[in-house]
Amino acid sequence: MALPIAILGAGLAGTSAARALIARGHAVTIFDKGRGPGGRLATRRIEAAGRKLQFDHGAQYLRAESADFAAALAEAGTAPWPDAARRVGVPSMSSVPRALLGEIPCIGARHVGQITGHPGAWVLRHWEAKLVRPGKPLPDSAPEEAGPFTAVLLTMPATQARDVLGQNAPVMHEALAAIRYAPCWTVMASFDARLPLPETLRPEAHAIGWAARDSAKPGRDVQQENWVIQSAPAWTRAHLELPAEDIAQPLLAALASFSAAPLPAPFMAVAHRWRYSLLEAPLGEPCLWDGTARIGYASDGCIGGRAEAAWQSGAALAARVLA
Repeated sequence: MALPIAILGAGLAGTSAARALIARGHAVTIFDKGRGPGGRLATRRIEAAGRKLQFDHGAQYLRAESADFAAALAEAGTAPWPDAARRVGVPSMSSVPRALLGEIPCIGARHVGQITGHPGAWVLRHWEAKLVRPGKPLPDSAPEEAGPFTAVLLTMPATQARDVLGQNAPVMHEALAAIRYAPCWTVMASFDARLPLPETLRPEAHAIGWAARDSAKPGRDVQQENWVIQSAPAWTRAHLELPAEDIAQPLLAALASFSAAPLPAPFMAVAHRWRYSLLEAPLGEPCLWDGTARIGYASDGCIGGRAEAAWQSGAALAARVLA
């Protein structure tokens, strides 16, 4: 019998779990606060100076060590960059989760803030995502409701999952406190001229943790000069609560330190803050599943800070549900 199951989060963990459950005949609905699927496999599209620009401002590339994840990346049409061991989505990183989700129902731009009801008949209360602010109370406006669902699987960062769980699964709520992420500021900048820099930079003990000529990736517009600059964890923590408009200039100055000649000013530069970016402390087990409450958790935070770990965690959770 097909059972209705809700998955919160349309990243790789949620996608992996959804595919496994649907393959066994269950009815899955995914909810995500983003406008589209992907989580940190994200692409920002911006129009500036009459040009349509795009930036992979989340995960920069993917590695596959297992046959199943390698097959998924091949199915999604990824291409090698900047070397044979790393792969990127074409024409964007966000194309990877879209390809892997296919026709699986995904309700975007919705923030699920509460799980109500009871085991086997859970109801999700959700709000328009743009109305919800991190660390702030849920909106006063009446939420929409979805359900009932026989099970609910959470695949977002652990801190967010704990907020949604409440006391519906207290042991899981406590366990998730062990997972810790480092934040990251990302600057997206576009220039009129090619910068005299290598395609990628990964300096040690620097304000910048990673920088790349994003427009050099396969399937992008090579006539553009688009850069993604991601700050290192220590620098991010020192500047975490600054307004976004105060972030681009110091990170662009840090990028300029790698050039022998002065860099031109970008005609467009914006910053995005990822509060949960690089995994620092994993849970140490593939997933969490409370069979009595019929609530589970999966993410890269369970196993390790790689995209493949999120995929494997989602598959492990689906196996627990099916068992």
